[in-house]
Amino acid sequence: MYAIIRTGGKQYRVAKDDVITVERLPGDEGSEVTIDQVLMLAGDGAARIGAPILDGASVQAEIVTQSRAKKVIIFKKRRRQKSRTKNGHRQLQSVLKITAINA
Repeated sequence: MYAIIRTGGKQYRVAKDDVITVERLPGDEGSEVTIDQVLMLAGDGAARIGAPILDGASVQAEIVTQSRAKKVIIFKKRRRQKSRTKNGHRQLQSVLKITAINA
């Protein structure tokens, strides 16, 4: 059985015991998180598709780590103007281990 969930403005296909990296969720390492925005459930028999989300469906996950992604360099240059800017950004992220899919 697998589910399509939405968190952080993105969609993920998850199954039990999957480890995924999502945008930072509130909570400490080792705490449980419930994701209620389940868009689709499939795997055993027919697929159930929400409009836009399924009522009563949820996904349980455990926060493995809270970390930051690799640095992204933003470099802008204007030709022949002696104008350059260089910035960096590290996105906050959470690593989740899916523990259960509740239909």
